Amino acid sequence: MMIHRPKSRPVKAAMTGAALLFGLMAMAPAQALADSDAPGRISLVGIGEVRAVPDEASIAIGVVHQADTAAAALKDNNAAMSEIFATLKGEGIDEKDIQTANFSLNPRYVYPKDNSGPPTIQGYEVSNEVSVRVRDLTKLGALLDKVVQSGSNRINGVSFSLSNPEEAENEARRRAVANAKAKAELYAKAAGVKLGSVRQISEAGIAMPPRPIMRAEAYAVKAAADAVPIANGEQTITIQVNMTWDID
Repeated sequence: MMIHRPKSRPVKAAMTGAALLFGLMAMAPAQALADSDAPGRISLVGIGEVRAVPDEASIAIGVVHQADTAAAALKDNNAAMSEIFATLKGEGIDEKDIQTANFSLNPRYVYPKDNSGPPTIQGYEVSNEVSVRVRDLTKLGALLDKVVQSGSNRINGVSFSLSNPEEAENEARRRAVANAKAKAELYAKAAGVKLGSVRQISEAGIAMPPRPIMRAEAYAVKAAADAVPIANGEQTITIQVNMTWDID
């Protein structure tokens, strides 16, 4: 009977693998040390603000009419809107600055007080609303009066804006970068290090909230007397940037 002894090669292979593993583990601290030699960096947020006076406005002018029949309500509404369009044109509003924003025709339901039956239709309501861009704010107050006198009984509000916001936005960007740089230099000096090259700049966004919104009730009260008082105020444009520098 012959006895075969197992060969020692697998043991040698296992020892070789273990040696390789220990070798890699020994190299890991050296690699970590190499990574720690990377230059330090400082990251900050800069904010820039610019205040500007709005030079245009957008107003929502509407007409709502009710009648016993849909045809009658539509006829009354169309007549009023035609007069409003004529008023806008007479005040120098270009056709491209007038856009229909909403139109609806709905039945008016009446529900029994004792819930004894289904609701019944007692007439119809037609609503038509246009968005108007006013480029000359000196005419805005008088324009609001005239459209009310022409038949508008719904004005949802006025919002002010800048016709050319790019100039103000770019100035806000310059101020945001200057703000971030000033803070970075302050931190670097306080830490006793030298500020290096800029590594990254990203814009977080633009904040430009709308200016005052006025309601239809205010227009209706003033329309019979004189021009509606308008206060367009200022608009604040805010830019936020994220910046990163190397530390030498």
